[in-house]
Amino acid sequence: MLYEELLDEAYTQHNIHTYEKPLSSRTKGLYSDKIIWINKFIPTYTEKGCVMVEELGHHHTSVGNILDQRHVVSRRQELRARQWGHGRAIPLCRFIEAHKAKVSGRNDLAAYLGVTEEFLQETVDRYRDKYGLYKRFDDKFIVGFDPVEVLEIG
Repeated sequence: MLYEELLDEAYTQHNIHTYEKPLSSRTKGLYSDKIIWINKFIPTYTEKGCVMVEELGHHHTSVGNILDQRHVVSRRQELRARQWGHGRAIPLCRFIEAHKAKVSGRNDLAAYLGVTEEFLQETVDRYRDKYGLYKRFDDKFIVGFDPVEVLEIG
C-alpha cells in the first residue's frame, strides 16, 4: 500500500514525522520543516497515499513558504512537487508491470498501481507532456499515453 510505504520512507529515510489532523476541506496535506500533515477526513488510504507522495515531493523539491499560490514561484514549486510525486508513485516501469499482469481498463490500472484514477490521469498527462504520445522503455516496450497502453517490441 502506497500510503504505508511512504509513511515508512518519510520517517526512516528522511526523519519526517507525519500526522493525520483535521484540516480545512480544501487542504489535503501540508509539509513544513520535516513534518507532513495529512487531512484525517480523506476517506481512503489510496487517496492519502496520493497526497502523501506530493507532500514528500515538497520535502525533496520545495524551499520556503509556498502557500500563497498567487506567486509564480510558489506555483512552480507546487508543480515540481506534484511532478516528483507522479514519478515516485508511478515510474514508467509500473506500466510495464501492469501490462505483464494483464491489467486492463483505467479503473483496474489505478487499483493495481494503488492510486486514485485522478492521480493516474495527472501522471499520464505529465508523461505525455514530457515525452509526447509515447516513450520507448528498455528497447523492449513502448508505453503509450493517449490511450494508455504498452506494446512489446522486442
